[in-house]
Amino acid sequence: MKRRESGFTIVELLTVIGIMAMLVALLIPAVNAVKNTAKQTKQKAQFVGIETALTAFRNDYGDYPPSDWWDPTTGSAVRNYCGAQKLAEALVGWDLMGFHPKSDFRANGYNDAGVFVYNPNDAVLMAQRKGPYLELATASVFRLMDISPDKPGLFIDSGLLAPDTFVLCDVFSVKKITFRKPGISETTTQHAGTPILYYRANTSSKSLSYTPGSPNCGELIYNARDNFPLINLGKLADWSKPSAARRRHVLEDFSFFYEYIRDPKITARPWPYRPDSYILISAGPDGEYGTADDICNFGN
Repeated sequence: MKRRESGFTIVELLTVIGIMAMLVALLIPAVNAVKNTAKQTKQKAQFVGIETALTAFRNDYGDYPPSDWWDPTTGSAVRNYCGAQKLAEALVGWDLMGFHPKSDFRANGYNDAGVFVYNPNDAVLMAQRKGPYLELATASVFRLMDISPDKPGLFIDSGLLAPDTFVLCDVFSVKKITFRKPGISETTTQHAGTPILYYRANTSSKSLSYTPGSPNCGELIYNARDNFPLINLGKLADWSKPSAARRRHVLEDFSFFYEYIRDPKITARPWPYRPDSYILISAGPDGEYGTADDICNFGN
């Protein structure tokens, strides 16, 4: 009687490999979905922390920080400090050492009276500072532009915006930034997300009726221009290449933005989410504003 040799046949082996491949193909999307859900949860938690800090700021100063960049109808020449930068100044300070109550939110740290309120060598001015309202170790705050090895930043070119200023970034790591410790050659690397957009509501307005093609948004509840130059810089991962999604935000026709923030439950007239406070927008995992994976502090 012939004895059957033990072991797998080629057909059996291929069958097992095929089953394993199918299981891996099913498992990878599930793992990615879990990771994305965890990141989204973390991002929403970050927004909660920012909202708590903004509430503390309002309690101290009577209102939320401004978010205006510029309005073409005013003829303003100061066009280098937008909503995201002002959010960072309010919550961690112009130089990350706390907010000064006499600040007028100017990109150079001076106020309208010509006083450099963020002078770190003035003991009186330093004593008057408040905050930071966010813990710096977890705030994910980064300089806007890469200025030098001692002052690394997010972008190679900050465009219209003041380069040596800061923004708060979301939790989605899209760029590595290397910091060199002062006086020594030792370095450390941190992962930076995309800047968080901040828009403060104009509570004196009762309108969200934007006229397509109109450059004037300043009379509406939210001004689409508040972060216009920052969005125009593009993606951190590949900032030099424009994209269709980004162009939807930066064209003179801001219809996309106003549909984006509109509350669909209110049908009597165009009306935004959170008409009496502010909105925050994260670009999401793809690092690009205006796409389906954006995460906001409004809506679902």
